[in-house]
This record gives sequence, C-alpha cells and structure tokens, in this order.
Amino acid sequence: MGNKNKTISFRVNEDAFETLREIAEKRDISLSAVFRDYVETLVAHDGKVEAVPENQVRDDEDSFPPKIEVPKSFIREHERLELEAEHLRDQLQEHKQYVRHLKAKVDEETEEEVIHLEELDDEIESDEPFRLG
Repeated sequence: MGNKNKTISFRVNEDAFETLREIAEKRDISLSAVFRDYVETLVAHDGKVEAVPENQVRDDEDSFPPKIEVPKSFIREHERLELEAEHLRDQLQEHKQYVRHLKAKVDEETEEEVIHLEELDDEIESDEPFRLG
C-alpha cells in the first residue's frame, strides 16, 4: 500500500485569506505550499506548534535555519577568492585559444614544409655523410 496524498478542505474569512496570500507572496511560494509546510511542521512536532506574529518570535539557539555570524574578513577573503577564480578561468580560456591558434599555425606550416628524404638523396651528389641538426 503506497503513501497516498489526501486533500484537506476548510474555510477561512477573507482577512485571514488575504494574510495567508501575503505570506505566500513574501516567501515566493504558492498558497497551498504554505499550508503543506504548516501541516508538515505540525505533524513533525506532534501537534505542538504555536503560530505567533513574526515580531514575537523567540530567537532560540536551535531555531531553523541556523544563523551564524561571519567576520567581514572572511567574507572579503571569499569575494577575493571568487574574483581570483574568475580571473584564472578567463586566463585558462585565453590559453586554450592561444594553443588552438598555435596548433592551427603548426598544421599550416607542416603542410608547406614537407621534405621527402628521397629528394634529399637525389640532391646530394657526393658520398659525404649528411648530418642533421
């Protein structure tokens, strides 16, 4: 037997509906997602969920999502590393482009400067040894 979704339906007054729609817009989610989140939270905490206005929310140690303060030096170092990584990516692209250019140039030159050893043998009339390099 699978885990089937069930539909819950209820009525709220117009003011409550508008407030819920504002919450959904503020969180950039659908209105039904607001209800799903609430029901999932209610089930996960065995019905011990208290709905309070945002300005009355207690700042508990184990609130979710967890919040930590990060020193500005860490943020600046992170930004510096991001810029350096971007610069290195740009340099890598330029290097790859240069390598492609050099390969194309070598391919063009090798086609023009092909030397056949048989032709060299015909050009040399003496029996002197021929030295390469």
